[in-house]
Amino acid sequence: MSIHERVSKLIPEISFEFTRSRGAGGQHVNRTESAVILRWNLVETQMFFGPEKDRLLLKLGSQLNKEGELLIRAENFRDQDSNRKEALRRFEEILEKALFVPKKRIKTKPTKSSQRKRLDSKKKDSNKKRMRSEKW
Repeated sequence: MSIHERVSKLIPEISFEFTRSRGAGGQHVNRTESAVILRWNLVETQMFFGPEKDRLLLKLGSQLNKEGELLIRAENFRDQDSNRKEALRRFEEILEKALFVPKKRIKTKPTKSSQRKRLDSKKKDSNKKRMRSEKW
């Protein structure tokens, strides 16, 4: 299941709060509640459990408040709908990064030919520098 599908299933657990945006914008900012705060409670979620939930708690621990909620504030745009979409996009991005499991690295030894090439190039450079330093 892709992260986009998972986020669409999480929509019932997500709550949106609308507030006034901060910063410049004149009268429009003072009158409209265009900023969006996305709230999602990771501790009480029914979508993730077991190792996935543990991984999310570990990765997102610093971004959660005391109640275990992830808060995302979006106020880049002048309209509420665009800010809501931006908050969901960022939420999806945060979940994707947190759930990513890197592949385990398998240690390999350098091949004999690569070792030989490396040593040959070192000898060549060494000879070149030695020839520069000798007096003729």
